[in-house]
Formats: sequence, structure tokens, C-alpha cells
Amino acid sequence: MDILATPAFWVSLSALTFLEIVLGIDNLLFVSIAIGKLKGKQQDQARRVGVWGAMILRIIMLSGIFWIIQLDEHPLFALPEGWAALILGMSADAHAIEEFTYFTIKDLILLAGGLFLLVKGTQEIHASVQGTHHEEAEAKNDFNAVLLQLGVINIVFSLDSVITAVGMTDILAVMIAAVVISTLVMAIAAKPLAEYIEENPTMKMLALAFILLVGVALVADGLGFHIPRGYLYFAIAFSLGVELLNIRARRRDEAAAEKAAH
Repeated sequence: MDILATPAFWVSLSALTFLEIVLGIDNLLFVSIAIGKLKGKQQDQARRVGVWGAMILRIIMLSGIFWIIQLDEHPLFALPEGWAALILGMSADAHAIEEFTYFTIKDLILLAGGLFLLVKGTQEIHASVQGTHHEEAEAKNDFNAVLLQLGVINIVFSLDSVITAVGMTDILAVMIAAVVISTLVMAIAAKPLAEYIEENPTMKMLALAFILLVGVALVADGLGFHIPRGYLYFAIAFSLGVELLNIRARRRDEAAAEKAAH
């Protein structure tokens, strides 16, 4: 209990909780998009599985944190000698070549997760543009498929979240508390966010574009090229601000048109 009285505990908890909430945006957007094709109780059940399943998975990963850390220490295989220099160019530094050449379990998980997001995002954008989303949703039972997708992407995002937590603090209690608090925030925001995205098609397209960006970032991480997440969050925040202004302008024009019609 003495640790609770130390400023370091509360500073670490506050910083890590904020970071976990920010990292949870990726997870929350995907949950909102994935459950969009479900209706009624199935949608609520899938949302709960997506949000609370992420928390349980992250706590389990934190409990086995030493095993998680080892995922990035022992390469499973390496590309043939010379491939990295050929692809990256002769001017690439030794560290970049090494990161690109050797693949660990973590790299493969990030690659698989990134490719999954790229495929899923592309499919959803195509369905939205072609107007086939609802017909396909009605034509087949998607509940189990959505749960499977949520499980796969929770593994990828949880791995990223846990590794970030380890880099912020070495106090397990702080890590678990930050995950629980950030999950509570996600649980509160999940339904309003999903409803808002569903009501505004342009916001859904923006969310799908962000999912594609995250997919590219994960693939890059898996190949040894780290893209600072701040760039992604700034891009989506800027786009979100512009789109909110557009929505406000459209509603004002619609209200003016209705008033003129009467």
C-alpha cells in the first residue's frame, strides 16, 4: 500500500492511462465498424466482447509480460543475405538492414494484423461505395465472423498496447490499473461512437481510412520501419475537425432549405 502514497505511482498511472486511451481509439474504431453489420442484441453482445475481451486479453498478456518481451528477442528466420540492402538501398544503415532482415514472432503478428486491417478496410470501403453492405449483411449470418475478427484484431492491438505499457513503467499494478481504466472509458464511448459513425456515412468512411492507415503502420512495424503514432493521430484529428465542420455546414444548409420550403 505504500506505493499508493508515492507521486511516481500516480504520475505513471495518469500518463499510461492517457496513452492507453489514445491507443484504444484504433481498437474502438474497428469494433464500431465490425459490429455495424449486426443488429439488436447481437450488436450489443459483439460490442461487449470486443471491448471487455480486449481488457481481459491485455491483463493476461501483462501477467505473462516476460514471455511477451521475448517475442521480440529471438528471430524465427531471416531473409537471404543481400536482400535487405537490395530493397532498402546501399545507403541504408546497419540497424535498418538488421531490422528488415530478421523476423520475430512479434513481427509476424504485426504483419498479419496489418494485412488483415488493410483487407478488412478495403472490403468495407468497397461495400459502402457499391451500396452492397446491407444486402450482404442480410444474406448471411455474420455474428460468428464478427467475433472472430474482433478476436484477431484484439490480439494485435493488445500486443501493441502491452509493449507500450512495459516501456512506460515496470510496476505491474500500474499497467493493469491503466488497462482497466482505459477499458471503462472505451466501454462508455463504444455505443455512442458506433451510432454516430452509422448515422454519418462520411464519418464511417473517415474511420475506415484511419483503419487503413493503422494497417499500413502495423505492416511497416512488422518490416522494421516504425511510424510514430503521433503522425497518424494528428492526421485523423485534422481530418476529423474538417469533417465536423462539413457536417455542421450541411446541417445548417438543410435547415435553411427546410425553412425556405415552408
